[in-house]
Amino acid sequence: MPLPKFEEYVHRGIVKKQMPDTPRARFLIECSEKAFIGLTRRMQGEKLDEFNANSIIKECHDIILELIRAKMFLSGFSASGNFAHEAEVSYLKTLNFQEKEVDFMNLLRYFRNGIVYYGKILDADYAKRVFEFTKSIRIKLLKLLDLK
Repeated sequence: MPLPKFEEYVHRGIVKKQMPDTPRARFLIECSEKAFIGLTRRMQGEKLDEFNANSIIKECHDIILELIRAKMFLSGFSASGNFAHEAEVSYLKTLNFQEKEVDFMNLLRYFRNGIVYYGKILDADYAKRVFEFTKSIRIKLLKLLDLK
């Protein structure tokens, strides 16, 4: 099922307009970057397998969402409550990300929820694809977050 447009989440009150929050955005960017460095080191030092696939997928999800949130804060938006993560993924559409990137991120959001709430076990091949996606989308998001 396709994601609603970002404006729909604003209309429903899941996303609220606010003053831009640069300090919070900077904090999220820093947290995301530290997590990415740690994850990269972990990927270099560990064999990717059934024992770490889920945690790698969850970390990738969080790294990406922190960058999306940072951009939202810089643009004067914040999401909270039910469907907040879905709204944040939908925000990628307003940033002109390709539909396939938005779809991949939405599926990642869905699978991460499956891990956290329903005990879903995902495989190492998917975790590797998620890590590669994280590397590429992270670069694109960081370009949009240039704070100088």
